[in-house]
Amino acid sequence: MSPRTNSAPASGADFRRLREAMGFSRKRVADETGYALKTIARWESGESTVREAAYKYLLGLMPRSPVPGQFTFIDLFAGIGGFRSGFQEAGGCCVFTSEWDRHAQTTYRANYGDHDVHGDITAIPADAIPDHDVLLAGFPCQPFSIAGVSKKNALGRKHGFECETQGTLFFDIERIISAKQPKAFVLENVKNLQSHDRGRTFDVIRRTLTEKLGYRIAFRVIDARSFVPQHRERIFIVGLHPDLDSHFDFDEVQIPDPISGPRLGNILHPENGSEVPEERFTDAFGRVLPKYTLTPALWQYLQDYAKKHKAAGNGFGFGMVGPGDVARTLSARYYKDGSEILVQRESGPPRRLTPRECARLMGFDRPGREPFKITVSDTQAYRQFGNAVAVPVVASIAKALVPYLGGERRSVEPLGDPLPQLALAGA
Repeated sequence: MSPRTNSAPASGADFRRLREAMGFSRKRVADETGYALKTIARWESGESTVREAAYKYLLGLMPRSPVPGQFTFIDLFAGIGGFRSGFQEAGGCCVFTSEWDRHAQTTYRANYGDHDVHGDITAIPADAIPDHDVLLAGFPCQPFSIAGVSKKNALGRKHGFECETQGTLFFDIERIISAKQPKAFVLENVKNLQSHDRGRTFDVIRRTLTEKLGYRIAFRVIDARSFVPQHRERIFIVGLHPDLDSHFDFDEVQIPDPISGPRLGNILHPENGSEVPEERFTDAFGRVLPKYTLTPALWQYLQDYAKKHKAAGNGFGFGMVGPGDVARTLSARYYKDGSEILVQRESGPPRRLTPRECARLMGFDRPGREPFKITVSDTQAYRQFGNAVAVPVVASIAKALVPYLGGERRSVEPLGDPLPQLALAGA
């Protein structure tokens, strides 16, 4: 009987065989499960009973084979799995994940946990990555974002492709696409990628994907506010292998009318007792805990800061919102002061969103689904959600892409030189 179907308690020998089959050391298991190294040694020697939770944790990391007919994908720069969640909705099976941040790895494993999460993609040879149908990558956006560029300019630092730590990671995507030749890829980045360095950065990306790799690409900026109550404009680039003989059509992506889109009241804690309390974020009556309310000193600072910049003709300031509003973009710096999205209260200073509300704002939590597991600190959770991709946007793109993978969509126009068509695809 396989370990997946065996309902009897695991023995020490079972645990050791599973651990060794996965190539895990006792220390690694101890580090990831929180059990002491000596405890694991006692389990394997039969001196004490194996904890079921630890055994199931290892089982959860075992790779799962896709079912016949199911398309496969890899999740690069995975963060907390926004791309994965959206493509799983479309019937895909993730066969490889890479994410370098250990806190994001923790969240990813807690919510998916069916295979290991590999670290730095620059250190992983392409032949170590499984074959796959679709490559997904929300590659780091800070080198190209408006805020990131402004900060780096102020500090005299390089940005874009000259940013050695992050800007060149695009070329690892190129390396993997070249080696594995997936049927398709979907890339995501900030809207500013198109205009960065007067368009030269995007031109390098476009020509690399088309002229060097031979893929046919389409791109479009999509605002997530059609799906979630948040202005979040991101550029998505979809590429199709030339063998598919087609161009992806973004007009087939179903995007609801933003005018009738959701409002913050859909994601805020109702605080009226109708919601099941979550002790980390709310009290026994479902009211948001006081720790999320700004201190009087911080609230005064933000008001003074906004007045100062308004007088200087700048647009900097806080974003005050209520249940009927659509929020500004949630950023990775939200943990600092929450200034971009402050929730009005009946009296006193406003409050930050809770991490649970952030999970809803990004589409990780939706009605009828099991709540997204938030296992890290609030600071890390805010960073992770601020860096994530809006799940419903990805799910809609994935749904439109699936027919192309099976050759159900064919180009009716001569292929010719792809570059003149790119402008039309990204219009």
